[in-house]
Amino acid sequence: MGETMSKRLKSEMELEMGERSFVNPYPDRGDVAAAGGAGPPEQQQGIDCFDAHGKICPAFIKRIQSKIKDLLMQMEEGLKTADPHDCCAYTGWTGIALLYLQCFRTTQDPAYLQRSLHYVKRTLRNLNGRRVTFLCGDAGPLAVGAVVHHKLKNATESQECIAKLIQLQKTVVSLDSDIPDELLYGRAGYLYALLYVNTEIGQDTVPHSVIREVVNAIIESGKNFSKEERKTERCPLLYQWHRKQYVGAAHGLAGIYYMLMQPGSKVDQETLIELVKPSVDYVRHKKFRSGNYPSSLSNETDRLVHWCHGAPGVIHMLIQSYKTFKEEKYLRDATECSDVIWQRGLLRKGYGICHGTAGNGYSFLCLYKLTQDKKYLYRACKFAEWCLDYGTHGCRIPDRPYSLFEGMAGAIHFLSDILNPEAARFPALEL
Repeated sequence: MGETMSKRLKSEMELEMGERSFVNPYPDRGDVAAAGGAGPPEQQQGIDCFDAHGKICPAFIKRIQSKIKDLLMQMEEGLKTADPHDCCAYTGWTGIALLYLQCFRTTQDPAYLQRSLHYVKRTLRNLNGRRVTFLCGDAGPLAVGAVVHHKLKNATESQECIAKLIQLQKTVVSLDSDIPDELLYGRAGYLYALLYVNTEIGQDTVPHSVIREVVNAIIESGKNFSKEERKTERCPLLYQWHRKQYVGAAHGLAGIYYMLMQPGSKVDQETLIELVKPSVDYVRHKKFRSGNYPSSLSNETDRLVHWCHGAPGVIHMLIQSYKTFKEEKYLRDATECSDVIWQRGLLRKGYGICHGTAGNGYSFLCLYKLTQDKKYLYRACKFAEWCLDYGTHGCRIPDRPYSLFEGMAGAIHFLSDILNPEAARFPALEL
């Protein structure tokens, strides 16, 4: 009976995978450097992005650079018909400004910085005041504006952006407001904006007192909801969005815990150990047998392998937990996530970073930076290779096809980070 059930579950998962992802056509290699190109030609296709020393080979770098230029031209053409009023980082003009800032970061070409400024000016004229986060609110345009003006030595304009960003804090910290705590629309997303400015401009640009109040509001909110749900012992910090206790990076626990564990958040050691750590462990215990994670605590279907829902978002929380608590179990779970993403991460939804192949590819870069294991750099390069054939796989076309989180701009961002993997950062998440 058990064996029959197991076979049925396996066939259901395979059907689900076929609907949501492509079969990964690339051979996997434990240690690309050690492989060194040995074996028959049909087994060598997996290492064609590396040279004999296990470094990304010049020919592959040239392919990426050429594709970035090609996709940037396509993106600019496509943006002519984009929503002129969408100024957010997730789907709008701030996301494009952020992409050009990334292009400047990886090439030091001042033309990219000027292009970023062009889009920053557009966004700062259209702040709506309704939302407060980096990805979907005014904090994104203001933070990116502050950084771009700082890099251009426009001190007055940069300071204006920072002052307006800090003014949003009173709304964010009020526990009487209806602001949630998650990354996309909530307090964790505002916290990212503050930490981003301090990372890019200087550690005391936003005073720590301002950051501390935001962190305290997130912690109090989590404690209160955990108490309501009678989970104080098992999960001291619990959160919901739209009446669901989401797990992933965008709307859920993984994204919130990740931000609380950032060094810039300066959460004290006692709080980290007594509140954050057991909450992270509570999420870990919700892991599916496959190594993937549910989209919400009440969901028992192993379907989604996206940054927003599933292993590609949770892996960032696990890696940060390993850095914070120095316990091997977090790294072990992160490597399991990586295996799931390798098997099921070439998504039919597209190439974007929220729920696409590029976002999944970032999980390998994150693990490579931590471990220096060439296996993860190899996997990232293979997901990049998939993105080099942008538009040829028959993926679904997203609603905002040229945007940072849904479309082409996100794939370009990922490709540019492959050129300098040691400095790669998932936008609006990694600092």
